[in-house]
Amino acid sequence: MKQKLENIYRLGVKELWSLWRDPIMLVLIVFAFTFSIYTAATAMPETLQNAPLAIVDEDQSQLSSRIVSAFYPPMFGKPIMISSAQMDRGMDTGIYTFVMVIPPRFQQDVLAGRSAQIQLNTDATRMTQAFLGSGYIQQIAMNEINEFVSRYRQSSIPPVDLEVRARFNPTLNKSWFGALSQIINQITMLSIILTGAALIREREHGTVEHLLVMPVTPFEIMLAKVWAMGLVVMVAAAVSIKLVVQGALHVPVAGSLPLFFTGAALLLFATNSMGIFMATVARSMPQFGMLVVLALLPLQMLSGGNTPRESMPELVQNVMLAAPTTHFVQLGQAILFRGAGIDVVWKQFVWLLVIGAVFFFFSLRRFRKTLAQMA
Repeated sequence: MKQKLENIYRLGVKELWSLWRDPIMLVLIVFAFTFSIYTAATAMPETLQNAPLAIVDEDQSQLSSRIVSAFYPPMFGKPIMISSAQMDRGMDTGIYTFVMVIPPRFQQDVLAGRSAQIQLNTDATRMTQAFLGSGYIQQIAMNEINEFVSRYRQSSIPPVDLEVRARFNPTLNKSWFGALSQIINQITMLSIILTGAALIREREHGTVEHLLVMPVTPFEIMLAKVWAMGLVVMVAAAVSIKLVVQGALHVPVAGSLPLFFTGAALLLFATNSMGIFMATVARSMPQFGMLVVLALLPLQMLSGGNTPRESMPELVQNVMLAAPTTHFVQLGQAILFRGAGIDVVWKQFVWLLVIGAVFFFFSLRRFRKTLAQMA
């Protein structure tokens, strides 16, 4: 038993040295846990902020001036007054996301009770801003028109006062969710890639044949790859949470990080086994890359990290219970966002342990078969 543990340890150290001599993988690890997390948390806003708005005011009336002055930061940038000849070019070149056209005699038609229309042109290639901004612009313009016609600002008092309190993210800061969710995604991605790439690299360099003549078993070789690559991912994730998430983005972590990384270790046990299984199926690094893409897309998109599982079809929800990422997302969000303890997430821990054991068993069978064919 002592000899087996020593073999597993030394083989794992060999994997770490092999990774250290692979600059491409090192760059991938650094990028995945720094720039990728920072950009995922900040680059794609889910709220409307400083949306570029241009207005063609052909009425030049008091009402049109009120509508123009109703748009201001932070949702919209200061409205840019343009002519109708500049509208198409500005939309085609992407300068303006919204262009509002107020026609001549607009105020006269409104006061006379005649049909009056305002044209709103929207750049729908900016989908999030287009969807939210169109509704905001319509609401703001109609409020100004109604107040102008009524000649006073009306503020109705509702019979019920709804007091909204946001928990776990009181400022509704989108970067809090984006950063921590990306940490979960990157742990899954790198654990599969690093372990599978390590096996592919050994096969391409011919070092697998050297291992076959040594007094080591496939179980020891596989377990060494699992703990070595899992350790790299764990250390990188821990550094990323401290420096990027809590340091650069100032995102608070509500729960226990040791408890979270315990769950991450169970996930790595399963995903590293998946990486080895895919590496035994693929014959080259490009084939392995294609398999990783096919596996990662459903694992990340259907596990509940990007879209709530409750909004998915029931069949998809049931099928994804067999994926380790589903349970890791649940425990990760519960611990990091809501400060949950082991009494809340113990079921997810059990699921990860069972799924990891199953994946490791089948991957080991496949690994043994592959080594027997090479012998």
